[in-house]
Amino acid sequence: MSRADIPLPQAPREIPGFARTSRTDLWWIPSLLTFLGFGAFIVYATWAAFQGNHYWFSGGGAHYLSPMYSPALFDMPGKPTGHAWFGEAPAWLASLPLFSPALLILWAPGGFRFTCYYYRGAYYKAFWADPLSCSVGEPGFRGKNYRGEKKFPLIFQNVHRYFLYLALIFLVLLGYDAIMAYRFTDEATGKTGFGMALGSLVLTINPIMLGGYTLGCHSLRHLVGGRKDSLASLGGRKKAYDCVSCLNRGHMKWAWFSLFWVAFTDLYVRLCSMGYITDVRLI
Repeated sequence: MSRADIPLPQAPREIPGFARTSRTDLWWIPSLLTFLGFGAFIVYATWAAFQGNHYWFSGGGAHYLSPMYSPALFDMPGKPTGHAWFGEAPAWLASLPLFSPALLILWAPGGFRFTCYYYRGAYYKAFWADPLSCSVGEPGFRGKNYRGEKKFPLIFQNVHRYFLYLALIFLVLLGYDAIMAYRFTDEATGKTGFGMALGSLVLTINPIMLGGYTLGCHSLRHLVGGRKDSLASLGGRKKAYDCVSCLNRGHMKWAWFSLFWVAFTDLYVRLCSMGYITDVRLI
C-alpha cells in the first residue's frame, strides 16, 4: 500500500500585531460590553461619591440611605442626615479638597470588586487588552515584559482575601439599612412602626444581590473548604461549601447584577431626595 504524507495547516503560535487574529466570531463583543458597562459604573460612582449631597431621603415617614454612603461615619457640615455614626464631620476633615462621606468607606467595597478574580479577567481584557481575547494579538509593547501578578504593582491583587472580610461586614451593614427601610415615622404622632414603600424593596434587593456576589466569592469558597484534600472530610461544612459553590457558578451574573443594582439604589435615593420622583407607599 502506498503512503503519502499530507501536510496539515498549522496555526501560528503567536499572532503578531495588535488585535490581529484568524478568528471569525464576534470575539470583541464581550470585551466591548464590559468596557461600556464597567466604564459607565465607574463614571457614575465617581460622580456620586464626590457629590456629598442627596445621598439620604427622609419623606413620607421613610428614612433611606444610599449604599454608596453606608455606613455614614460623618455628616457634611450643616447637612444632618440622621444616619451618621459620629455626627457632623470635624472642620479639619470637612475642609479637605473634594471631601465627601462616601470617600471614607467606598475604598473597601471598591477594593473588593477591583481585586475580584472575575473582574480581573474582565477588565484586563476590556481596558488593558491583557489579553484582548484568546488567539488575538496583544499590544506590541508588552512583548516579553509580561510579569503576571507576581510582581509590582499587580501583586497587590492578592489582598482580595482580606477585602473579602470587609465585604462581609458591609453586607451586614447594608442588610441593617434594608431592615430600617421598613421603619416609618408617623409624621403626625412621631411614633415609629412598620411600613413599606417602593424604596423599601429597592434597598432590600440590594443586599440580596450583593450577598449572591459576595457569598459566591472564590476566596470564600477556599476559606470554607478549599484547604481540604477530600470534601468528605468537611463534615458539616460540606453543605456550606456546596452553597458557596452554587453561587460561585453564577459569579459573573451576580457580579454584574449587584454592580448595577448598587448604582440604581443610589440613583433611586438621590432622585427621591431631589424631588424628581415620589417614593410610592405600599403599606
